[in-house]
Amino acid sequence: MPLDERTHAWQETGHEARLWSKRDDGVVQCHLSPRNCVIREGRAGFCRVRVNRGGELQTLNYGKSVAMTEETIETEAVNHYAPGAKILSMGNVGCMMNCDYCHNWNTSQARFVTDDVVHTYTPEQVVESALARGIKVISWTYNDPVVWHEFILDTAALAREHGLINLYKSAFYISLEGATELVDVMDIFSISLKSMDPVFYKRFTKGRLQPVLDATQYVYQRGRHVEISNLVVTEANDKEEDARKVAEWVATNLSPEVPLHFVRFHPDYKYTHVGRTPIERLERAREVAFEVGMKYVYLGNVYDNPASNSYCPNCKNMVVSRYGLIAKSSGLTADACCTGCGAKLPFVMLPESSKSPLEVPEVPATDLERRDHFWRGDVRAVHVEVRNEESVPRMVRARVLGGPNEGTVIREVPVLPNSDFRFICSKADPDDIGVTLEFPRSVGMKSYEVYDRAHFPTLEVEAAPTESDSVPLPVFLGVPSRRDE
Repeated sequence: MPLDERTHAWQETGHEARLWSKRDDGVVQCHLSPRNCVIREGRAGFCRVRVNRGGELQTLNYGKSVAMTEETIETEAVNHYAPGAKILSMGNVGCMMNCDYCHNWNTSQARFVTDDVVHTYTPEQVVESALARGIKVISWTYNDPVVWHEFILDTAALAREHGLINLYKSAFYISLEGATELVDVMDIFSISLKSMDPVFYKRFTKGRLQPVLDATQYVYQRGRHVEISNLVVTEANDKEEDARKVAEWVATNLSPEVPLHFVRFHPDYKYTHVGRTPIERLERAREVAFEVGMKYVYLGNVYDNPASNSYCPNCKNMVVSRYGLIAKSSGLTADACCTGCGAKLPFVMLPESSKSPLEVPEVPATDLERRDHFWRGDVRAVHVEVRNEESVPRMVRARVLGGPNEGTVIREVPVLPNSDFRFICSKADPDDIGVTLEFPRSVGMKSYEVYDRAHFPTLEVEAAPTESDSVPLPVFLGVPSRRDE
């Protein structure tokens, strides 16, 4: 749809917000993030999704989301909780930060969000969707879940009542009051610690460092499963000393056994004058973290690198092997002991994800379509969006394309009646060249290249004809990139 025809009707309806106070003159103050925005009548806070309407604070994004997506838990920089588990990823619109290098700027910055990318869900629909697909973990992710606070609290509480697990993937720029409300319904926190430099935070994220550290320590002390990731941005926070400071803080203030992920960056938004993070800088960051005393250090957004695997720190046995988003826990027992030396390791194991309880009628082979998607350069994952307008569920399969495993099913996804859904496929072996998508002719399908695991693409492959495997479309044109400043 042309940009000038896109609408913003999603902003018209609001929902009662939490964590705010009101002054006698009708001005309200939001207490969700450390900004403590003071908001006059008719105006919005920094996030642009929390507004003062009639002297009351409302949130504009309750239940409003990008498309729900089936992924695996490693997508969220979580390696020590249910390795390989399926997750239902839910991403909101809006954000309490504005990082120069944001991978999802066209949905995180509310002024760019148009109705064509917004889906509306109720808490019941989210939970029912996870249960129907046999998914045990709901992940609150993508832009950043902090400003989705009200919807998350309602949905996560309902999910727990049905035995589901909640995962919170966030930069965690949240007030302690907000973190206190969250910790009662969350099981896992995957926290993106941008840097240990307060100047970096102010310059590149428009936030502050100390509130992130305070909230992270709080949820860890409350006994929640915590993993820390650090996006290593080329020529911004990619020095050895940057990695050392992050590792030292985690080792000292949390634990040397907390998993630490150094994550590869791709250029985006206002920061496109550099290339992807050089692999050797990530590998050196990992070495530095081990020197500091960290026990489990990973590299994210990399392929063909052993630093994606988990190893027993006692006997060096590989306990979890990973390639892309495929994980195999062959070196761990059901109670998280190393099969090599018997040591108890800091992993949380769950039974294998249950199969969908749906009875999906098979479609004759003659009524199936097949579409090939090829990996290229550093782009080795794809979101597949399917729409089923029939009154019965349908099955969509992804098979390996190329190499000795050609034809092997790597994803089998039921699509509920009269619904749409996304799921991710990634390169599963060094010899793969792509995936073959197999689906009934009655099911509509779109595909979107995923540049990195935290990236939520909004342009279909056909609408994003680019040779670049570093900078995805759309390209931000609002201000010059840093090279032009």
